[in-house]
Amino acid sequence: MVLLALWELASRAGVLPERVLAAPSQIFVTLGELIVSGEMGSNVLVSLHRVVTGLSVSLTLGTALALIAGLSRQGEVAVDSTMQMARTLPFLGLVPLFILWFGIGEFTKIALIAFATTFPMYLTLYSGIRGIDSKLVEAARLFGLSYPQLIVHVILPGALPSFLVGLRYSLGVSWLSLVAVEQINATAGLGYLINNARDFMRTDVIVVCLLVYSLLGLATDLLVRAIEHYALAWRPTFIKD
Repeated sequence: MVLLALWELASRAGVLPERVLAAPSQIFVTLGELIVSGEMGSNVLVSLHRVVTGLSVSLTLGTALALIAGLSRQGEVAVDSTMQMARTLPFLGLVPLFILWFGIGEFTKIALIAFATTFPMYLTLYSGIRGIDSKLVEAARLFGLSYPQLIVHVILPGALPSFLVGLRYSLGVSWLSLVAVEQINATAGLGYLINNARDFMRTDVIVVCLLVYSLLGLATDLLVRAIEHYALAWRPTFIKD
């Protein structure tokens, strides 16, 4: 609150020009105008659709690859080295290449989000599968579980904490990558609003969009944490409620 008050005073005194950073009061007024006009809601829905679609692809792909690499030595040899090489590729450096391959439409935006979020999902789940206690696997085999039953009843529940950590990480990465991909010839979305605001030097709109980005990221993280709270109720922890 002190920082907001100082920010407001600096703006009103002219120490902080509006073209550099709008006053907090102006930012909240702009937020209200965008909400009332419906412009904010429609563009947020477009951005959400891009994130959900890209994340759905990455969850499917990352989970499948983690299972292949985590459940057998042959799968690890076939998959892990390639994934470790691909994850070091610079995301922004791939943008021009994806544009040349797929154009500047929605597919490119979703493909870039999917690419960026596949690796956190793969790495955390792969680590979770490889970290399962071998004694649990031996006990399951003694009880007569088949290999598919072993995966369903022992390996996947044991790797669930890592999966949810990866999901939280992937959600954070998806919002970061969304900021970049929505600079590519977007006609709707929060990035589209930011581009227009930049052209007209509307720092209030830019800050509003950045605020909405952060709130969306926080909301999705809280959603996964709520799922984690109920899905991992069986897990002992040293932190007591």
